[in-house]
Amino acid sequence: MSSPTSTRLGRDIRSHIPPASDVPGVIRLRDEDAVVWELAAPYLAVRNNDSHTLYAYGLARALVALLPDADPDVVLPAILLHDTGWSTVSDDLILEAIAPGGGRPDLVLQHEKEGARIATEVLSSLGRDAETVRRVVEIIDGHDSRLLALSADDEVVKDADKLWRVTPHGIEIVCGWFGLTREESLRITSLRVQKSLFTEPARAMARGFAAVASIDVAPERHGLV
Repeated sequence: MSSPTSTRLGRDIRSHIPPASDVPGVIRLRDEDAVVWELAAPYLAVRNNDSHTLYAYGLARALVALLPDADPDVVLPAILLHDTGWSTVSDDLILEAIAPGGGRPDLVLQHEKEGARIATEVLSSLGRDAETVRRVVEIIDGHDSRLLALSADDEVVKDADKLWRVTPHGIEIVCGWFGLTREESLRITSLRVQKSLFTEPARAMARGFAAVASIDVAPERHGLV
């Protein structure tokens, strides 16, 4: 990251910046998750699934820190692998599969089943224990189509996956997918997301993201620096 070339204050304040480890919510991928990401990434290079997955991972990290019943050793590999199955669906069909007012449930099920298969291969190749693999695969196989959550771990994966849609990145991506304005994207994504969340921390995050996005498109905000 480049350094600033000037300061309005006139002096350097960097000595007051705390270590990242002291700041709640500031994360990097855990070593055990980074190796999963490395193997998952080739399957995620379709329709922004790679960036979506990384943001969802960050949200999952925030949620597991607040929900002690969730197991990060299940949740985090599951979120990194949950959308790998879209790599088996033709790129021109993916948006039709997830479009509001339409959709292809058969393709949603295909990506879940194939994602479960890929997750099994990836985690087994890394030597993860059979019970962890089973729990991760059970979550992935149904993470979109299954309306009820199987466990606290499943709740977090579902919530992190959906929450991404109301982040600034998610709203911008949905604009591009369907030719929407940011306000239209905010409205269609935020309502759908908030109706589908399982945990109270995720609901609070969703309302916070929606509030920030609302100000971004407010007329009072336009023209301000």
